Amino acid sequence: MQNHVEILCVGNELLIGKTLNTNAQWLAKRITTLGLEVKRITVIGDDVDQIATALQEALQRKPKFIITTGGLGPTFDDKTLEGIAKALNRNLETNQKALKMIEEKYRSYVQEGKLEKFELTKHRVKMAKLPEKSEPLPNPVGTAPGVLTHKEETKIIALPGVPAEMKAIFEESVAPILKKEARGIAFFEMSVNVEDIVESEIAPLIDKTMHDNPYVYIKSHPKGAEKTPRIELHLSTTAKDSTTAKKRITKTLIQISELIRQKGGKVKIPKTPK
Repeated sequence: MQNHVEILCVGNELLIGKTLNTNAQWLAKRITTLGLEVKRITVIGDDVDQIATALQEALQRKPKFIITTGGLGPTFDDKTLEGIAKALNRNLETNQKALKMIEEKYRSYVQEGKLEKFELTKHRVKMAKLPEKSEPLPNPVGTAPGVLTHKEETKIIALPGVPAEMKAIFEESVAPILKKEARGIAFFEMSVNVEDIVESEIAPLIDKTMHDNPYVYIKSHPKGAEKTPRIELHLSTTAKDSTTAKKRITKTLIQISELIRQKGGKVKIPKTPK
């Protein structure tokens, strides 16, 4: 069992370019800051077989967590839970706890004047049909609950595709689980801007610095052109505590900055780390 995370994003709108996959970017950033490592992000369409196959392939890699986004709503193309059930060879069943969550949501919509009356239609019940042995996760800002289930030691977490709902469920129910699994591991990062030196000249400086600081990862991002070189260097590390992580970044930054200045480049450090 590897202590890492895979993200599985479901939605035809992602594959045709209609919707920018901001969920994956937000989740990857948030998971990393919690001290875990995202190893893979996969995007697939609203197809039960594709979802099941992608999940089975991910399970073979034995990540600690698989987090899905999208496909939990009431419409015909919301098929994520059906795909998860197929991958795990389980039945979909009406989860009474999830059904109660959905009922309470719709009754609150009536009280708030958002709906004229409450009716438990088959499309609304659909959102309460979860794979066997699953636990619904409360949705603070929407209707469809998130879902937590597992296959052996891998926890599978299904979140809605609506960004506000995805983030709310993650922060309330998922982040505490991931943080506990990270066991206090701290992530720290810093970005600096480099001018007057091209990326090809920075490359060997990065190699040397990373060799001397094996726990720090340095990634270069060109922002200008060859005639007016401007490069962002992003330094990141994980450590047993935040103090150690910051010390590693500081030491690495001092070394790479000095090497760049020796080559005639300029390093501009932000007043506060990103």
